[in-house]
Amino acid sequence: MITGQLAFLISDYLIWSVTLLGSAWLLLGLRNRQQRQRWQMVLKRPTAMAAFILLAIYLLVALIDSIHYRPLITDNGDSNIPQYAASEVSVLDQLLLPLSLAQERSYSAPLALKAFSKEQITTNSGPKRVYARLKHSGAALAHEQDHLTDLLIRTAKGIGLSLLILSPIALWVGSRKRKQVHPNHQPSEPSTAAPSTIAWKTAALTIGLLTTLFMVATQLGGDYHLLGTDKVGQDVLVLGLKSIRTGILIGALTLLIMLPLALVMGTTAGYFGGRIDDLVQYLYTTLSSIPGVLLIAAAVLSINLYLDQNLIDVVTLQQRADLRLLTLTGILGLTGWIGLCRLLRAESLKLRELDYVTAARAFGIADWQILMRHLLPNLGHIVLITIVLEFSGLVLAEAVLSYVGVGVDPSMNSWGNMINGARLELAREPVVWWSLATAFLFMFTLVLSANLFADAVRDAFDPRLRGTQ
Repeated sequence: MITGQLAFLISDYLIWSVTLLGSAWLLLGLRNRQQRQRWQMVLKRPTAMAAFILLAIYLLVALIDSIHYRPLITDNGDSNIPQYAASEVSVLDQLLLPLSLAQERSYSAPLALKAFSKEQITTNSGPKRVYARLKHSGAALAHEQDHLTDLLIRTAKGIGLSLLILSPIALWVGSRKRKQVHPNHQPSEPSTAAPSTIAWKTAALTIGLLTTLFMVATQLGGDYHLLGTDKVGQDVLVLGLKSIRTGILIGALTLLIMLPLALVMGTTAGYFGGRIDDLVQYLYTTLSSIPGVLLIAAAVLSINLYLDQNLIDVVTLQQRADLRLLTLTGILGLTGWIGLCRLLRAESLKLRELDYVTAARAFGIADWQILMRHLLPNLGHIVLITIVLEFSGLVLAEAVLSYVGVGVDPSMNSWGNMINGARLELAREPVVWWSLATAFLFMFTLVLSANLFADAVRDAFDPRLRGTQ
């Protein structure tokens, strides 16, 4: 049970606002018949449907991790005023208990019972170096010989629970399939509606696989470190899940900054031309000449200096890390709009010469009305495709920037910080590989899903490709 005082961070408000606005925009767009058909074309592709489900799960985890509160502290004094903790925790931290608090002394391999490195203990016969037993992993086992048996039993239990949960979905899919192939089923009158083209079978298989993995992970993770522990003994699976919020925030908030800049400057430069076009070209040519890493490093160092000199303005460590994250997204947004701006400018130059735009000018329609009614609707496919493609690039950029030390705050969970912390351990013998593999797995799944979904969106929304399908 969660008891405490809500303490939302600035990034919490932003990610929830972006999600609600994006959902409202999508629902309004689905009221249009053509938009519904295009999104149906997207979800018709099996890979796009599977990618959409994975992206939705990533977003759900990020939203749950974006509800912060200060836990209630038990006050044994005479005061009736409730006391709350000074630092914020998220709902995801509460859901991951007790795994998030089950900390070992140092490295341990996935599903292991003993530490990865030997420790010196004192026995009756003198000092001795042994592999110490872990405090959390396998604590319920009485004998180490039962380790493999316990793992198999827990895996089988997780699979059985997933089958029990998924049985209603399997029955629904089976009844739907039998209804479609039943020989005596005849419609009362011919239907003019197009048959459903959404890949429901792929959706059911993807949900079934993810449910099975979740139930098995729940059974194993309750008493074992499923993906091992890091240098300070933290569970690597918890770190990977907590890093999802950082990746989603980097992509979403950066796009929120760069999209209005690129849309306004690109369309106005392409439509009006002349001095406005020259000014916009001069601006993005100048910005593109400055290395982005230098701008990001300067911004991060400046915000760190500000925090050191004005610590009274930042109460908690989470707020400090949150402010550095917002600074990073801001500088990425201010430097990342150039590519989309060039695309929109080139497309606007072509659209302004078409007959319907020329006719609109001849009838005396205002320029802003032409931009809103004729240019922007025909630029929507470029914007949508670029958003999905840029999102995956921004997730990778965070990992690279954190690796070189100018990314998010070191105290914030991110895949870049996980990679940065694991890179020195690759020289060990034997190699500590699970931290790097976990960060790569989570990041690879998110980026691959975004790219596959972007391919389907491009094929469905690009008018130059729709005519060839």
